[in-house]
Amino acid sequence: MSTAVASLSVAKDRLAAIDQQHLLMFIDRLSAAEQQSLLAQVMALDTAALPALITQYVLSKPTAARPANIEPAPYYPHNHANTKHAWDRPYYQRLGEELLRAGKVAAFVVAGGQGSRLGFDGPKGCYPAGAVSNKPLFQMFAEQVLAASRRYGRVVPWYIMTSPLNDAATRAFFKEHRFFGLEPASVMFFPQGVMPSFDLKSGKILLAAPGEIATNPDGHGGAVRALQVSGSLADMRTRGIEHLSYFQVDNPHVRVCDPVFIGLHAHAPDSSKQMSSKMLAKAGPGEKVGVFCRVNGKMDVIEYSDMPAELSTATNTDGTLKFNAGSPAIHLISVAFLEKLASDPAFSLPYHRAEKKISHVDLFTGATVNPEHNNGVKLERFIFDALPLCASSLLFETDRVEEFAPIKNATGADSAESCRALQTLRAARWLKACGVSVPSKPDGSPDCVLEISALTATSVEELDVAKLPKAITAGAKMAM
Repeated sequence: MSTAVASLSVAKDRLAAIDQQHLLMFIDRLSAAEQQSLLAQVMALDTAALPALITQYVLSKPTAARPANIEPAPYYPHNHANTKHAWDRPYYQRLGEELLRAGKVAAFVVAGGQGSRLGFDGPKGCYPAGAVSNKPLFQMFAEQVLAASRRYGRVVPWYIMTSPLNDAATRAFFKEHRFFGLEPASVMFFPQGVMPSFDLKSGKILLAAPGEIATNPDGHGGAVRALQVSGSLADMRTRGIEHLSYFQVDNPHVRVCDPVFIGLHAHAPDSSKQMSSKMLAKAGPGEKVGVFCRVNGKMDVIEYSDMPAELSTATNTDGTLKFNAGSPAIHLISVAFLEKLASDPAFSLPYHRAEKKISHVDLFTGATVNPEHNNGVKLERFIFDALPLCASSLLFETDRVEEFAPIKNATGADSAESCRALQTLRAARWLKACGVSVPSKPDGSPDCVLEISALTATSVEELDVAKLPKAITAGAKMAM
């Protein structure tokens, strides 16, 4: 019996055991190469876990009961001299710098998305984002990693989670740009995992094409398994890495290697050193960001759509929001905790269910169906679901202008345009603090376009005043 026939027989048995035999309905129409590809996809399915997932998440809608005890999450305020919550920022900065100098910290970006929503053909990390230079997002992060490596005298390894869709293009982009000055051996790429997409009514796995199972990325929470399967966690152990700086590819303002945050995460008395997060004060009760809360005594994130309205609008006596800790998706996670999440079933992250319009093959005609209404279910995991699994979790407030300029939309809020404006605003703030005259428009916004490379400075404290201009000309475009 040939290997191909044996594989077909095994695949049929695997699918029959979970009542998904339809995935091989068109196999006789496929070429030999297409058959082998489909059989490989079938063999990659976790058939042991699928029946329970389908029962729990596809054929029913899990509805989590509202927790009985939801409280505002405590956090370290951005203003460390705050009279109510004073803390020693310089002390924790020194401790964080020591970890960077010891080579204990690596960077990790979730970069599986495409730029199609922005009208850009290619990986989102390749999108031109620099306010003046049009540097791609990947370069803006690479310069931060390179700057930290130079500043602390130790290479900061960078782990980049791509997707099956953009992995090859991302690798080629870095190679084309000579890794933006980074050591290629210290930049590791690996693709995100995928989950099969399901028919909403029957729970059957959908076919995207006669020889292709319909799949979707398994969410940023899938990073845990991807880090393990790719060998990245083992690589970190070999390199002596203890903490991973987690961020997403759409926010070029993120401080990739923030020594203050690192110091707090690793040394604050109320930190378990497992997973810590940054928060920013919400712009208003309706802002569509997850909210950090204390739920039954544990740190957690409640998605904006699940946050009870009476809590979203609740205010303190001074009028500020009670539940104001918005999540910009910036975390520090220990390698030891990631290993536990990846290997211990008790620490497995839950799935989230999303009903979507999913194109698929009609099993009777073989034609592609493009549904007008939601017909399928996609399952994914979220990294913030690891927070309640921590013994304790620390929250650190960051400034919106300093560290939150995401590019999510083609226009309007959280767009390339708003990102460029925030790059200018942050640069103007830094320059003014150093005594540089920056022109203003009647509304107070900078009358110029500015961009400060991370190779120049990653914070106002790193700027060399002697190298700065005395003044910026109105209407100028200047990259530093």
